[in-house]
Amino acid sequence: MTQNYTRHKVKRAEYPGMVPYEESRELIGHDIPLEDRSVRGTLVIGLSPRDIALLDIFEGDDYYRRSVDVHPLSTFVKLLDYPLDDETLIPSKLPALPATLAPPFRTDTYIYDVSARLEPDLWSFEDFVKKNAWKWYREQLPEDDVRWAELDDEIHNRGV
Repeated sequence: MTQNYTRHKVKRAEYPGMVPYEESRELIGHDIPLEDRSVRGTLVIGLSPRDIALLDIFEGDDYYRRSVDVHPLSTFVKLLDYPLDDETLIPSKLPALPATLAPPFRTDTYIYDVSARLEPDLWSFEDFVKKNAWKWYREQLPEDDVRWAELDDEIHNRGV
């Protein structure tokens, strides 16, 4: 969990834009409760420089990478040992926060950089699970989809 950040709805998109709370407060126009001033996500460690370059391509020009402190909410699990059932990958409801947070871990995350495209409403994980999550973890694009060629071009152009 990252404190003092929020996720907002991005206009005409399913995914959120994460921004520092100061920017969020300006967008909303008032303070929000402390429990809404944090972002939960998945902390992945052990990525190679190439993995990170590929993530940069995936996130695109609307995001920039920033070092932040995150508080792990559970123990680390090797990806190979992680269950791949739908409920584990995309739980329908987030578990409650622990009474005491674990010590922070310094890592990078992606911050949304196009505030004009953000809506004042906070992005809802529960709404995403109900309406859109299936699009992000189900079947891959067909082999002949033009987006594969576009991705290959982008990877080649960046020398990744």
